[in-house]
Amino acid sequence: MKVFVTGGAGYIGSVATEQLLDAGHEVTVFDNLERGHRAAVDARAKFIEGDLRKSGDIIRAMGDARPDAVMHFAAYALVNESMSQPELYFRNNVAGGINLAEAMLKSNVRRIVFSSTCASYGQPEKIPIDEQTPQQPTNAYGESKLMFERILQWHEKLSAFQPVFLRYFNACGATEKFGEDHDPETHLIPNVLKVALGQKPHLMVFGADYDTPDGTCLRDYIHIVDLAQAHMLALTSTVTGAFNLGTGHGYSVNQVVEIAREVTGRSIPVLMAGRRAGDPARLIACADRAFNVLKWKPQYTDLRTIISSAWNWHKKHPNGYRR
Repeated sequence: MKVFVTGGAGYIGSVATEQLLDAGHEVTVFDNLERGHRAAVDARAKFIEGDLRKSGDIIRAMGDARPDAVMHFAAYALVNESMSQPELYFRNNVAGGINLAEAMLKSNVRRIVFSSTCASYGQPEKIPIDEQTPQQPTNAYGESKLMFERILQWHEKLSAFQPVFLRYFNACGATEKFGEDHDPETHLIPNVLKVALGQKPHLMVFGADYDTPDGTCLRDYIHIVDLAQAHMLALTSTVTGAFNLGTGHGYSVNQVVEIAREVTGRSIPVLMAGRRAGDPARLIACADRAFNVLKWKPQYTDLRTIISSAWNWHKKHPNGYRR
């Protein structure tokens, strides 16, 4: 297939592009490089620099590429930032998404696999979280993703769109070529590894008074390659709708730190801080629908394996994609 990947210079988009190309698909990457990296775009892909917030950019790029389907990763994704600057998230994630949908209509593209998020559920009453759990976001990031899901649902009713929403939990890990490099970096595992590399003096842990066994947040960690494989299964399927992507098992922040110490063999000092706005205590997936409908089988469910893959990448790329 000819696949148009928005945000293909970012963390998840770069690995999805790599996996698509390995599987024999033809890929066009569309990215404005504001938070992505040109070096993260697989050399086998065609690259178009452009901004979703500029409708002309995406309409021209879609017209040039003439894809069979879209994988949409381009978004701002920092929970804390979304609570201090929500306008950024609605302008980029929602208005930019509307421009993408318009470009799809003009180019007669109807299949879209949307990189959504478990943040759309907010703080659920029931764990694990299935797709029927009410979506009640507690931060503007989750709200922006939910809004675009709803926009695509209307396009499904009115314009014959075929949308799939992949609500994944905590993406992590790396391939040999591509890994996680954000500025600022807010995700737990890369920040733990920065301490292990001596690039940071300590790890800040935000909140130790949650209703969890050790007081720190519980999260469901899913390897980036498993996420990419789920996107490809959704791409080639005829189904629509939402799928949670996770392992069904949660690890606390303290557990992640302990496993990282084992993997790296390094001391990782920790400082405790107050909670961040919008952070739920527990986010653990029920991914039965993805298992049963998409026939998705995550291969990297052990957290030691996940952290080891990230550690190997960060050791080889201590400055990320920057030379």
